[in-house]
Amino acid sequence: MPFGGYASPEQIMRDKADYARKGIARGRSVVVLQYEDGILFVAPNPSRALHKISEIYDRIGFAAVGRYNEFEELRLGGIRYADINGYTYDRSDVTGRGLANLYASNLGRIFTESIKSLEVEVVVAEVGDTADGDAIYRLTFDGSVFDEHGFTVMGGQAEAVAARLKERYREAMPLADALEVALAALTEPGGERPPRGQLEVAVLDRNRENRKFLRLSGARLDRLLPQGAGPSEDEGEPADKAEDKGEPEASAGSDAPTAPEGDIDDGSSPL
Repeated sequence: MPFGGYASPEQIMRDKADYARKGIARGRSVVVLQYEDGILFVAPNPSRALHKISEIYDRIGFAAVGRYNEFEELRLGGIRYADINGYTYDRSDVTGRGLANLYASNLGRIFTESIKSLEVEVVVAEVGDTADGDAIYRLTFDGSVFDEHGFTVMGGQAEAVAARLKERYREAMPLADALEVALAALTEPGGERPPRGQLEVAVLDRNRENRKFLRLSGARLDRLLPQGAGPSEDEGEPADKAEDKGEPEASAGSDAPTAPEGDIDDGSSPL
């Protein structure tokens, strides 16, 4: 007697992939692109408590879109991997390629073995001593890895954003120009740009000493944006002194700031 509700393995995989793609598409797009001094990350993000862009290690940054609770677990796992390998062997042994392989293995295993795949897409970026040494790896929910060159987009209307970005992008742009290009790509034709207070922006700057990751906010971000770009919720806020000195914001494993109770998303909505 045949069992009711039977589905072939191919159909199950297709259903899991469709489910993940729909969840990722509900998140806001993230743009990652090379500029003259390193790699720039830009994402609309109305949350002050939850970061889509973070530091993993000295030269390595992380960006993600999808369910926050799921990609936060990946981020923390990457930090543990980097810390253990850097301490056990040498800091130079921690690479973006190694982290990308780790994430690919975990994402592929979960997609294959679990009933529900993760609704996440991830970028691991590593800044080199020169532009030729920069690396951008984009990982999808099923563990596929794409070695990107110049720029990449994930989440939201990724194809439309990538098409607009391709029209404007050029190699070795100054930081202000690269940010302008990213914001133009993230803005729908005829639409309004996200207000400054709802932008999450960071760079991996090869010219900084020690840690290369720098989060751009407040007056530092305002100086890069064109006049009349919209009000900033952070206008007048002093830049973090630790960032100016090239020191970590707190520690790589504590990137998300504390918010008042009730302001923290439970991770059930895509970011």
